[in-house]
Amino acid sequence: LLESHALICVEYAEKKKNIATTEKVLLDIQKKRQNKDLVELQGLIDAHFECRKKEEEELIALKERIEKRRSERAEQQRIRAEKDKERQARREEERLRKEEADMKKKAEEDAKKKSVLTSMGSNYSSHLQKADQKRGKKQTEREKKKKILAERRKALNIDHLNEDKLREKAKELWDWMYSLESEKFDHIEKLKRQKYEITNQRQRVEELSKQ
Repeated sequence: LLESHALICVEYAEKKKNIATTEKVLLDIQKKRQNKDLVELQGLIDAHFECRKKEEEELIALKERIEKRRSERAEQQRIRAEKDKERQARREEERLRKEEADMKKKAEEDAKKKSVLTSMGSNYSSHLQKADQKRGKKQTEREKKKKILAERRKALNIDHLNEDKLREKAKELWDWMYSLESEKFDHIEKLKRQKYEITNQRQRVEELSKQ
């Protein structure tokens, strides 16, 4: 019995040792597996964060590019707006300058026309006044001549004159008639010139009034 009991105890101890060894092996395997899982998990976590970091960097770079483009576009629009404003200002300045030049030119032309019309009107009035004065003077001179002619229209009373005296009297009458004809011709030519000048001035006044 003792030997049988001792053998049982030895087998039990051996089995217990084997169990302990097996448990240890299992624990080691489990621990290694856990460590492997932890390493893999940590790798996944690190890869995730690395990917996340890269995505964030790309997102930041994208935002910077977008902001840069927005700034560049805003600057281009500002420059374009300034150029448009300057161009419009130049156009407006040119328009005002041209308008002012046209107004000045028109004012000068109007003043010139007015001056010409005034001068011509004054000259024309003066000419008419002088013509009236000349007509009055002519009438006065004509009356004087009529009076002189009336005084001279007397009987020649040449019965008592000899041949030489008659010749002198004939020459005197001839010279007097020639003087009258010359004076008449001068008056007619002068009237023609005055009429021509008045017609020209009247035409110029009408042409200027139509402009």
